[in-house]
Amino acid sequence: MKGLRYVLPLVALFLGLTSFVSIDDSDAVVGTWLNGTKKGHVQIYKQGGTYFGKLVWLGQPTDPATGKPRTDENNTDQSKRSRPLMNMVLMYNFKFEGGNVWSDGKIYNPEDGKEYNCKMTLKDPNTLLVRGYVGVSLLGKTQTWTRIK
Repeated sequence: MKGLRYVLPLVALFLGLTSFVSIDDSDAVVGTWLNGTKKGHVQIYKQGGTYFGKLVWLGQPTDPATGKPRTDENNTDQSKRSRPLMNMVLMYNFKFEGGNVWSDGKIYNPEDGKEYNCKMTLKDPNTLLVRGYVGVSLLGKTQTWTRIK
């Protein structure tokens, strides 16, 4: 009985401390987002242990001149210029770093046809900061994306 007197406070302390352990919220970024230019919706999803994003809506889905679906006309690789923009994977290989950050990913910008290193930071449940950069994160640009669903 005397040993129990020491064990019970330790159990209570353990239960109290573990109730404050943060929950892994690695999937908090999953959903559909309005991009920073307000021209497209990107669906972020998890595949395996990494995160990807594909273009699921365009404000102007067709080429005004031809009336045909818009293609990747600005791609630096000429052989890819005829591929459709809709459902194109624009973001890939993001890893959950912890807290509210996903890093080590790449993002493709169809407006300039270039790919950039990228990091995502969830500012709040409905605001995502997407930073594309060359080399180091200091040399880049951040867009604010808004959750749609």
